[in-house]
Amino acid sequence: MNKSYTRILLTMMLAAIVVLAGCGAKQEPKEAVREAAAKATEMTSFALTSKVVINNFSMSQSDELPEMEMVLAMLKDAELSVDGVFQSDPMQSEFTIGIHLKGDMEFAYNIPVVMTTDKMYIKVPNIPMLGIPETLVNKYIEIDMKKLAEEEGVEWSPATMDLTKSQQFSNEVTDAVLSEYDQDTYFKSIEKEEFSVPEDVDATQLVQFQVTNENAKEAITILLNKVMPKVIDIMGKAEYKEMLQITDEQIAEMKEELNSTDESQIAANLEELKNHLTINTFTMNTAINKEGIPAYQEGNVDVIINDPDTSETVNLDMTITQHYKDINKTQKFQIGIPAGDDVVTIEQFQELFSEAYSY
Repeated sequence: MNKSYTRILLTMMLAAIVVLAGCGAKQEPKEAVREAAAKATEMTSFALTSKVVINNFSMSQSDELPEMEMVLAMLKDAELSVDGVFQSDPMQSEFTIGIHLKGDMEFAYNIPVVMTTDKMYIKVPNIPMLGIPETLVNKYIEIDMKKLAEEEGVEWSPATMDLTKSQQFSNEVTDAVLSEYDQDTYFKSIEKEEFSVPEDVDATQLVQFQVTNENAKEAITILLNKVMPKVIDIMGKAEYKEMLQITDEQIAEMKEELNSTDESQIAANLEELKNHLTINTFTMNTAINKEGIPAYQEGNVDVIINDPDTSETVNLDMTITQHYKDINKTQKFQIGIPAGDDVVTIEQFQELFSEAYSY
């Protein structure tokens, strides 16, 4: 074989090996999460399942306040879920908010919501305790965001409902947070045995962010002194002020309040907090798929707070999950955009509701 052809063949083989090795190589955990967060903003469509479960929420002296004890009993094992689909062009999303409270007064309700560039539709649930007129139950309340803004004297812009820009904002804030936390202290790669991932998530890397009793004071100090100034600066960007409906004056007030805070007092409060906060678990696990997207995340919080002045002890144990599916695929909208007799304007809703209680 010609020597030049041999060299070319060997070079091509070597290049292929390097590319394949690179595809399978794991990044440093912190950098992997940062890049995955950035990649998530490039999604043009997806299905989302998100859930918050309160495993335990209790107060040591709640038995002295019957009303509080009843509320806490309802919140134990309570679930708040969001299931839906989104597409960016044309902008349309629909999702169902699920609320499931347990205990002696157990109830579960699902509230469908539809969003377009300038309108939001909320389905009226049948909740007997609210006394909603039957003529309104299962109707969709149409909220014209532009009209609502004008009535409140606020300048409306399509950016307010721009979910793509909202993703970009979220990514910048996430990056601002992650960049300030030391990798060796807060991040680590974990194995599949340590993190249960849904079968449809083709995870190539699993990363855990963790705060412990040992680094809690440092973590909060970083949040207040380094992260928050960055977040306020991000909020002050022209493209996000419009979306957030926030003014230069409000940004200036937030900065002034942050700068005027007595650092020595904060340090003293954080030092005292170490004696009254117990972190059993505070983790955020992220499963990054082969496209580099954080397809599944699970947060676990289990903390105990002791108030030395009242001897009150508060326990909070909750789990948060977020699962992206059908990423960048054509989405199926089960509800569509409500129209005709299924829709009432917010003015009609208020009028009909008032009539039902005018007697």
